Amino acid sequence: MDETSDEPPTSAVLLDKGHFSQVIFNNVEKFYVPGGDVTCYYTLTQNIVPHGKDWVGIFRVGWKTTREYYTFMWAPRPSNVHGGTAVQQQIQFKAYYLPKDDEYYQFCYIDQDGMIRGASVPFQFRAEMEDDILVVTTQGEVEEIELQNKNLLKENEELQANCASLQKQNRDLQEELKKTQELQNALESLRSSTEKLELELNSLRKENKDLKELNECREVELNQFKEQIQNVTSEKEHLETKLKAALDHVDHLQSRLLNCEKEIENLVHVDQDKTKQCESLKEENNQLCVTITQKQQNSDLMKELEEQRHLIQNLQAAKKESDEKNQKLRKENDSLLRRLTKSRGVSSSSASQGNASVPTREMKGFVFGDPYHAARESHKTRAIGIDSGRKCPVCNDVFPDDIDIRDYEAHVQSHLLECPVCNETFITSNQQVFDDHIYCHSLEKL
Repeated sequence: MDETSDEPPTSAVLLDKGHFSQVIFNNVEKFYVPGGDVTCYYTLTQNIVPHGKDWVGIFRVGWKTTREYYTFMWAPRPSNVHGGTAVQQQIQFKAYYLPKDDEYYQFCYIDQDGMIRGASVPFQFRAEMEDDILVVTTQGEVEEIELQNKNLLKENEELQANCASLQKQNRDLQEELKKTQELQNALESLRSSTEKLELELNSLRKENKDLKELNECREVELNQFKEQIQNVTSEKEHLETKLKAALDHVDHLQSRLLNCEKEIENLVHVDQDKTKQCESLKEENNQLCVTITQKQQNSDLMKELEEQRHLIQNLQAAKKESDEKNQKLRKENDSLLRRLTKSRGVSSSSASQGNASVPTREMKGFVFGDPYHAARESHKTRAIGIDSGRKCPVCNDVFPDDIDIRDYEAHVQSHLLECPVCNETFITSNQQVFDDHIYCHSLEKL
């Protein structure tokens, strides 16, 4: 009957009258025209909290439980669920799901637990009558229906009271059933115990019979024993005397045994105390071993640190010596440059003007002076008539006059090593000095 495949939550128990006012149905017509959709208007009061499984159903008047719905629609959940105010809602029932007879029906709002939260006044599905006389008659019928509705509500209240009474009776019956079940269980237990007792009784009867037969044999033996008793009575008295002496000796031994046990207990306590002392000494020994190990490690670290300090001092001394050598080489280089300058003499004005366009920035960045200066001077010498080629000031290689100055400078630069830290320049033949210089920088960072 509904538009979904899920069945709505229902209940076989009706709620009390107070819950019918939590949802109020508005604008309910006295009758609806068959074949058309029906819109149901209702108001959610602040006394109800709607849920996703709430639904509105159409019930035929006289229903007893919420399972007797004709059709239903899921109730839309309003946006302001926790607003605390009344909310107007509406649902539209499609025509092909509505009843086709002229019985009286009413809308009911059912919550997710299958309990009734509101019900409308009754209405019918029939065509509207235009005759005035028929309208008056219909009004009377409606009043009669309203009276019937009141009677039905009263009957519902009585049914609810009866249902509550039946629930109470049901609870009482369940309690009685539970007690009956307990009595039945106890009876079963008693039956089981009785069967066990009967088996034990049969066993005892058989055992009693065997004992009677055994008793007869014992009587014969008893007579024989009486004779033997008379014979051993005298021996018994003698043995009793010996037994008394033995008991006295046993008492003495027991006294000694108690003393020995006390001594053993004392020794055990002493042994436990010694064991604790040994464990304490072991722990102290372990701590001493750890302390000695730490001291030994600290001593090794101090030795290693001292060796590192000596190594650093030696490297610093080597660096100082290398710096002194570099300073000496610089001085020698400067002296050589000055000698070369003096040996050149005064050049002709034409040769000076011809070479005046050489950029002075070529000398920037060289610690030992411009390594190309001698080459340029050689070029000047050749310009005034001296027949000689370009000569490398490092490897003494001679280059032709028409060589590009950049190629010549690149060749000279290939003989030089520049420190990336302080930009100091070294000759490639002094690779070890350059490496020591770089290593000294690394030590300074430490």
